[in-house]
Formats: sequence, C-alpha cells, structure tokens
Amino acid sequence: MELLFYTTSQCHLCELAEALLVSTPMPEPIPVDVVDIAQSEKLVERYGTRIPVLRRNDTGAELDWPFTRDELLTFLQ
Repeated sequence: MELLFYTTSQCHLCELAEALLVSTPMPEPIPVDVVDIAQSEKLVERYGTRIPVLRRNDTGAELDWPFTRDELLTFLQ
C-alpha cells in the first residue's frame, strides 16, 4: 500500500493531519507521496475544499480531514 497526501502550502489543517500521520504508530512503514494540489487545476477543483486528504493507491479510498488516530488506523487496515 502507498498513500497520497493531498495538501498545499501554508495549510494549517494539512500540518495537523501530517503531524497525526507521523505520530501514529504503524506496524510497518507506509510510503506517503505528498501532492501539492496547487500544481494542477484539476486537483484544485477536486480537493480544494477538502484538503488535507489521504488516498490509498491500492483501493482508491479517501480519508478527508478531520480524522482521528482511530479513524486513520481503520483506514489503513
């Protein structure tokens, strides 16, 4: 599994989500690719009002902020 983390610069909520992601203990490391939505008009259209968003590459499932540690762990199972 790999994660895409949709974010943009100077996004306080994105910083909170990143801190939660980094501080959540995982059984094994999960690669996370950070995607700045400002680089694509389509991404801004899709995620502009939803960021930060985590997306699983394997299932396509998405988790929008706000989410808790428990919700994050469930999402990653």
